[in-house]
Amino acid sequence: MADRGKRYEEVVKLVERGRPYEPMEAVGLLKETSKVKFDASVEAHVRLGVDPRHADQMVRGTVVLPHGVGKPVRVVVFAQADKAQEALRAGADEVGGEDLVKRIEAGWLDFDVALATPDMMGMVGKLGRILGRRGLMPNPKSGTITFDLDRAVREVKGGRVEFKVDKGAIIHVPFGKVSFEAGQLADNLAALVDAINRARPSAAKGQYFKSLTVASTMGPGIRVDVPGILARAAA
Repeated sequence: MADRGKRYEEVVKLVERGRPYEPMEAVGLLKETSKVKFDASVEAHVRLGVDPRHADQMVRGTVVLPHGVGKPVRVVVFAQADKAQEALRAGADEVGGEDLVKRIEAGWLDFDVALATPDMMGMVGKLGRILGRRGLMPNPKSGTITFDLDRAVREVKGGRVEFKVDKGAIIHVPFGKVSFEAGQLADNLAALVDAINRARPSAAKGQYFKSLTVASTMGPGIRVDVPGILARAAA
C-alpha cells in the first residue's frame, strides 16, 4: 500500500489541479498517469446542474461508444420462439424464459446486461428484487425492453453504455481502457458527453454541465473542458 501511495503521489503532480484540459491533452494525461500493471478502465464523472429529486429533472439514456468499452459484454435475453432465435443470431450469450428466470432465482448472475421483449416482463418482473439491486433490470428508458433484439444485442455487444444521474447529480460512466489510442478515448468521451447533452431535461435551468472529470482505475482525476469536448462531438 505504501508503494502504491508513493506512485500515486508522483503521478498526481503531473495534473494541474482545477485546470480544465482540452480533450486530447486530457486523455493523453489520462494514459500517462495510469501506472497500474493491468489495462485499467477509464471513467467519466459528469456533475450536472439538475435536481434529481424531481422526476422532471432526471437524466438517463444510452449511447453507443464508437470504439466500444474494451471488454466483452455478457448479454442475457428473456425471449421465446422466433425472438429467442433472433437474439441468438445477434450474439446473445444466454436466451430463455422461465428456465432463465429460475437460474437467476437460484443465484446465477454471470452477465452484464439483461434484455427482454415486452411480452416477457410479466415473468421477468419476479426478478425485480434480484436484478434491481444490481442495476440489471430491463427498463424501456434504457432500451433494454424491446422487440428489436437484433439491434439491441448488437449495440450492447458493440459498446452501448447506459448513463443515469445519481442522487448527487453526478453521472459515472466507463468509456474505454487505458490501452486505447488517445483519439479513440476522445471520440468515446465526446459521444458520451454529446448524448448527455441531448438528454438535458426541459426543466433544467441555468448551467447544465457543472464539471467533467476523467480518471483511470486508481489514477488521479483530470478536469476536461466541456465546450472543447462538445465541439469535438459536433465535428
